[in-house]
Amino acid sequence: MKKYTLILLAAMCAHLAFAQNQNVEFDKKFFPNDRDGLKKAREQLLTGTDLYNVGFASRKVEALPYLLRAYDFNPNNAQLNIMIGDCYLRSAEKEKAVEYLERAAALPSPAKLQAYKLLGEAYHLNYEFDKAIGYFKEYRDRLDPGNAADYAAGTKYVNKKIAECETAKELVANPVRVFIDNLGSVVNTKYPEYGPVINADGSAMYFTSCRPDVVGGTFDEDAGSYAEDIYVTTRENGAWTQPKNLGEPINTPDNDAVAGISPDGEVLFVFFSENGGDLGYSELQGNKWSEKKSFGSAVNSPAHEASASLSPDGKTLYFVSNRGSANGSHHIYCSKKAGKDGWQPAQPVSVTSVSEYDERAVFIHPNGKTMYFSSNGLNTMGGYDIFRSDYENGQWSTPVNMGYPINTPDDDLFFMMSASGRYAYFSSFRAGGQGSHDIYQITFIGAEKHPMNASEDNLIAYMQKPLSEISVEKRVEETSTAVTLLKGIVKDAKTKKPILAKIDVTDNELGEVIASFETNSQTGRYMVSLPSGKNYGLVVKADNYLFYSENIDVRGNAEYQEIYKDIELNGLAVGAKVVLRNLFFESGKAVLTKESVTELNRLLVMMTDMPKLRIEISGHTDNVGSAAFNKKLSQERAKAVVDYLVKDGIDISRLTYVGYGFDQPVADNKTAAGKAQNRRTEFKIIGNE
Repeated sequence: MKKYTLILLAAMCAHLAFAQNQNVEFDKKFFPNDRDGLKKAREQLLTGTDLYNVGFASRKVEALPYLLRAYDFNPNNAQLNIMIGDCYLRSAEKEKAVEYLERAAALPSPAKLQAYKLLGEAYHLNYEFDKAIGYFKEYRDRLDPGNAADYAAGTKYVNKKIAECETAKELVANPVRVFIDNLGSVVNTKYPEYGPVINADGSAMYFTSCRPDVVGGTFDEDAGSYAEDIYVTTRENGAWTQPKNLGEPINTPDNDAVAGISPDGEVLFVFFSENGGDLGYSELQGNKWSEKKSFGSAVNSPAHEASASLSPDGKTLYFVSNRGSANGSHHIYCSKKAGKDGWQPAQPVSVTSVSEYDERAVFIHPNGKTMYFSSNGLNTMGGYDIFRSDYENGQWSTPVNMGYPINTPDDDLFFMMSASGRYAYFSSFRAGGQGSHDIYQITFIGAEKHPMNASEDNLIAYMQKPLSEISVEKRVEETSTAVTLLKGIVKDAKTKKPILAKIDVTDNELGEVIASFETNSQTGRYMVSLPSGKNYGLVVKADNYLFYSENIDVRGNAEYQEIYKDIELNGLAVGAKVVLRNLFFESGKAVLTKESVTELNRLLVMMTDMPKLRIEISGHTDNVGSAAFNKKLSQERAKAVVDYLVKDGIDISRLTYVGYGFDQPVADNKTAAGKAQNRRTEFKIIGNE
């Protein structure tokens, strides 16, 4: 009896070893004693295979439970193991793919070649780059040179994947100093979230998601996902609020995705499914978004357009398109503003010479000089990586990979930097996420610093202020983007009610308007991004009001700053005053500089348009120097303004001038800032009939 048992056990072990060393099909000859189990396994396999063959990643993830039940019955089928491994590669559990693909590679099967390829991808995505390179080479070595086309394509694919692994090894070994945080379950869900865009001060974020509450409830059976809609979340008390579907008219039962946003947050750029995929825009009118308007044929084409970003002056629209591409790859284009609502024909932007691969998700920073985009054709870690290029000497610099852990071996897209340069947002599919593509925040920290010794610490404390006796170096946020963000509300000076006003931004050195914006029609809010390095003039105008003038000189500013300034406009009443903050004189003289021309011409236009208006031009100084000197200087400066207006046709009878010296200060002369405010030229209405 014992001998028979040993023989039976030996036979069973031999059968098991045989099964593990051959590819076992779902055929009754392999399972002659379990036809019922085989039938059920086939049903699971058929359902899972049908979902798998649809091709969409979401369907492959849905296929997993069915394929795994078939696997429980028969784990030794190479093609089944390949499908399971491939499905895991499309999921948030990519590390599980290796087990099944290794089993597939060990089984004798025509699918072995595919197993080697997918194993290379699996180890690549799981940061085991040397193993990935080994399997990619094994795949390449087994390609059939007799099939010239497939051999060439396979060799090219492997060479690129090996290059990606080598890049990844280098970048992972030298990570950039950032924190990366998932925005969490308030913003992200088990459904895809991607394409985050923020207004310049980061107070509102718009993004695309495919959730059950989409307008119309549209569900794509083939893709296994809901249609795209645009959502918004706002930052309150340092946290993002529950996102809201923007609803109609922006969202429709079809696919509607956010493509970009203007720096002030008043215009949303939208992708919609027409003509192969077009770009349009919607304007915030009060607290409601307008109907979408197309950018027209200058921007859109019969091809696919997506992802748009507007330069801070509002005059150049950057976007991606696959027009004219033989293989469907997307590249960056730009279109210049033509009139109020028109655009010039789009032109390609030369950022990279790699034409056969994609450039996606373009974003122009509010500094107007830095472009971010994703590419799968440059020195990537794998898939799409995020790159940066700067506009220097009339051309875009060679793109630079943003580095690990911003980039990963998987796809990293839709990067958008805050105006401050301290934070950025992007979309990625990473372990530990909510289940699909999620939105992440990047916090940039400064270069690593060496600890200071006690004597250095005490020296700095002596020179500045007492700091601490503990020399512990803190992480420092990076603030390298030189942008001034000016924001506030435009109001009626008397009623304090918000006003719909136009804001012109002037380059005082060039003497020309470089950008124009409007305040929100309901709230009066405005937000203007001013790249540093220039002397700006800001003028705010509204019907039946005197204009408001502001000077913002950021020629020497090297850091990000936010200035909150409410602006009050005076009506056309006798006694109303306006400070002409963009009038400049040579030091200690009454000679107007060339930077004053735009302000003078603005005053000239006002006097021409209102022929009954009579004004007094007054000069004011700080308290440096004698009263007599300042009275004389302020009067001569006021007269210089009058002389300019008279020279250009304004009747002298409508103008008077006076110098008040330092008799009418508007600020304390004890500080430099107060003295600067007191040095001014004003005009006052003295008649309007």
